Amino acid sequence: MIAKRDINGVKIACWMSGSAWQEGNRTLVFIHGSGGDHTNWVYQYSVLKNDFNVLAVELPGHGQSEGNGEQSIPRYVDWVKKIIDALGIEKPVLIGHSLGAAISLTFAIQHGELLAGIVPVGGGVTMWVNPAILDGLRKDPAPIIEMAAKLSLAKENRDKFTPALFEGFSKANPAVMQGDFSACNELNLTDDIVRIRIPVLILCGAEDKMTPPENSRYLADHIPGARMELIENAGHFVMMENPQAFNQALKGFAVSL
Repeated sequence: MIAKRDINGVKIACWMSGSAWQEGNRTLVFIHGSGGDHTNWVYQYSVLKNDFNVLAVELPGHGQSEGNGEQSIPRYVDWVKKIIDALGIEKPVLIGHSLGAAISLTFAIQHGELLAGIVPVGGGVTMWVNPAILDGLRKDPAPIIEMAAKLSLAKENRDKFTPALFEGFSKANPAVMQGDFSACNELNLTDDIVRIRIPVLILCGAEDKMTPPENSRYLADHIPGARMELIENAGHFVMMENPQAFNQALKGFAVSL
């Protein structure tokens, strides 16, 4: 169900697994990527809601949430913290895709004591964005959106998922999407990730062209105790392209905490 909460005068929308969460169940908080919304996680919350309390956040300016988006990862971290605080969620697992991965990593650095663990998906310590993409989103977003939808998927999955991704990106506010990409472009956690002291599972599609597997391997090599799983037959939108393998890895991690 979609619920809206007033957070600092801004109505924030979230998909929640029912009006009353199960006491004693771990809570999974999903954070979408640039220009995304809660539907990016439909293959997760539709299944995992039976075993966990689930919250799929729509960041300000995305989906049904009010606001204008942000242009920095720390500002998005502040929003996620406010949402978690407002809902009284204790020790959730943050699962973040792309922009959401950057948010989850930064949240763990700044507020790790509030979390049980994080699952950055398709992320890195830096997430460089081609200046042509940033410029194109300002001047002529349609071709950039089409390219992003195609390159976000493994070749064998493009016929199946490109139309849905293109439709989703096309609904996004181009200025908000440009802000999301700018936030990713400014990210540099190289010196900070060693400060993460909570459990971390890093997930990445084996054919991810947007944030290649070597970015995830760097995270796994430099975050103390982190482990990584490379998921076959998937690109950047690994949680949609191979949901069975993704959900199995995520569930195993959450249950182990």
